[in-house]
Amino acid sequence: MQVMRVRVKTLSNFKGELPQYQSRLAAGFDVRAQLDDKILLQPGQRTLIPTGLAFEIPLGFEIQARPRSGWALKQGMTVLNTPGTIDADYRGEVKIIAINLGHEPVEIADQERVAQLVLAPVWQAELEVVTHLTESDRGVGGFGSTGRA
Repeated sequence: MQVMRVRVKTLSNFKGELPQYQSRLAAGFDVRAQLDDKILLQPGQRTLIPTGLAFEIPLGFEIQARPRSGWALKQGMTVLNTPGTIDADYRGEVKIIAINLGHEPVEIADQERVAQLVLAPVWQAELEVVTHLTESDRGVGGFGSTGRA
């Protein structure tokens, strides 16, 4: 397991403790809602949840915002733009776009764990225009062409 130092700034709306990994080999650390009032999210409704945190992400990396599996399974809550990308040059507050895909309203309270953040390497593509691509066994088959969807 490799560790990289990432600078984090707590903003004026931040309360509580810094996020932490919930197990020794966890890929992501949980972030918590920083709310003045509870949010009642109806089925199909989405909201922007502040975390009170801003990051200085090292060059060549991003932070990805991902859903918490238990919240998704038990209540149908997920991160709408999964994975949400926080670029290395962004210095503003990280906010989570949450959506209720469940069948019941979900109450989101202050300090509730709303997403997990994962530090991930980034490669930028250098696009090269060509007239032909190398052949492959799959070819142009897509959208279920390799078997049952």
